[in-house]
Formats: sequence, structure tokens, C-alpha cells
Amino acid sequence: MSKRTGSTNPILLNLIVELKKKSNEHSANIWGRVADALEKPTRQRRVVNLSSLSRHTKENEIIVVPGKVLGAGDLSHKLTISAFQFSGGAKEKLEKIGAKIVPLLELSKENPSGKGIRVMG
Repeated sequence: MSKRTGSTNPILLNLIVELKKKSNEHSANIWGRVADALEKPTRQRRVVNLSSLSRHTKENEIIVVPGKVLGAGDLSHKLTISAFQFSGGAKEKLEKIGAKIVPLLELSKENPSGKGIRVMG
């Protein structure tokens, strides 16, 4: 008997299914791309530091990280950011600067077409 591969996290599996539904319902490829990136093994998922977000983003942009946001570096401007996971340090720094942290599923409901959203990582 072969060993099961892939994520066993029920929250992640549910998120992937919901994002794929949003992608099909609204013909928004962005949610399909994010779901595909989240299906990858943990070691291949995207990891983004606050310093790179600061370098590559502008004030008040909407950013999606299909993986984890880490707290290395500082963010110099406000963002709306959504990711599967945030490190404790990253959350602290984002809240201190006034950035808005939005769960992925909630962002897909607020903006089903995916207009104006950038995927980082």
C-alpha cells in the first residue's frame, strides 16, 4: 500500500477547494494560481520577508503571498496583505505599521475577480 502524499491539513485543503471554486465561478485565474501554489509541498511553498515586500511594493497595494510571510526586515509603508501563514514577528511588525492583514478566503470573497491584486513570492 502506498503512503499518502500531499497536505493533510484540513484548513489548507478546504482553502484550496474554495479558491479553485472562486477561480472557476468568476474566471479569475489569480485564485487558481494561488490554489496551485498552496498545493505544493511545504518545502516548495513561497516564503517572503518583510524587507522584500518593502522593496517591491507601493503604498496601499493589495498583496497575496501563497505561503508564509516572515518578519526579517522592516516594512516602510502600509499594505493590505493576505497569506496562508504569518510568523509572529511579521504579524507584530505589520500591525505596528498599520498594515491590514486579510485571510485569503475573505480576500477572495471581497475581490472575486482578483483585480488590483499582486501575487508575491
